[in-house]
Amino acid sequence: MTGAREQLLAAAVRVIGEYGIGGLTNRRVCSAAGVSPGSLTYHFATQNDLIREAVTTFVAEEAERIRVIVEELQGSVSTVEEAAAAAQRAIQAIALGSAEIGVFEVYLHAARDPELQGCARDCYAAYEDAAREILAALGVPSDDARAAHVVAFISGSQLRRLATGVENDNFADGLLRLIG
Repeated sequence: MTGAREQLLAAAVRVIGEYGIGGLTNRRVCSAAGVSPGSLTYHFATQNDLIREAVTTFVAEEAERIRVIVEELQGSVSTVEEAAAAAQRAIQAIALGSAEIGVFEVYLHAARDPELQGCARDCYAAYEDAAREILAALGVPSDDARAAHVVAFISGSQLRRLATGVENDNFADGLLRLIG
């Protein structure tokens, strides 16, 4: 069973995705989490504390999910081209719901809120660590710049998909051009 703290963290990201940062209220978070308002103030001193931890938790769970996918694919792909096609299928299979929208909202908000910029840097560093691991597993030389570019490409593709509702059917080709 999930505790109140975990429920609040997941609810905060969903609420941000549904209402934006400006719509993040204690009442909405508590209602979405199914907990009392006292639980929120007990676990988090400020809204920024809640946002930082919620996004960091989401990214850690996302990075772990990505690592599991990579482990599953390692035995089934033998070329970088097959890996890029598998990455396209995996990314297109991700349901872009309120939690995913919420994380993008927080990243955009971090541009206006220096307190959240450290969280955003940490989150992108986690994504880049995962990208380096994936590239290394595929035998692709990976440095910090290449990992950062791969993450930017994936983030941009996902943001485009969120904004337009259109899949990037050329994702695998773009990824191959980037890592080739």
